[in-house]
Amino acid sequence: MLHSRSRQIRKKLTMNASNTQIQMRKGLLEFCILHIIKRGEVYASDMIEELTEAKMIVVEGTLYPLLQRLKNASLVSYRWVESESGPPRKYYSITEEGKQFLETLNATWDSLVQSTQQITSKQK
Repeated sequence: MLHSRSRQIRKKLTMNASNTQIQMRKGLLEFCILHIIKRGEVYASDMIEELTEAKMIVVEGTLYPLLQRLKNASLVSYRWVESESGPPRKYYSITEEGKQFLETLNATWDSLVQSTQQITSKQK
């Protein structure tokens, strides 16, 4: 009985940690996408590749709705480019409003990193 309870607790902690990790990643995803787009026009599959390499693990079903939200907020725009090997491709770029928004996010990120390091580096 004790082992069963212990397994249940470990499972619950693992599920909660996994859930928290997913939420943290989702929160940073928009920030990372804006940084990728800020470097220059980019195709969605190239974003997915870079985010996957960085262990942000993104699938198209996650990326496209986020890109649409960013476009609806006038933070990014896109243009269609004819492809030699298939259908036209949508290339994304950051708008001036998006650059300003990203500056605000950068300041917030810097503050959060500093605060988090201050808290997590303290020894008992």
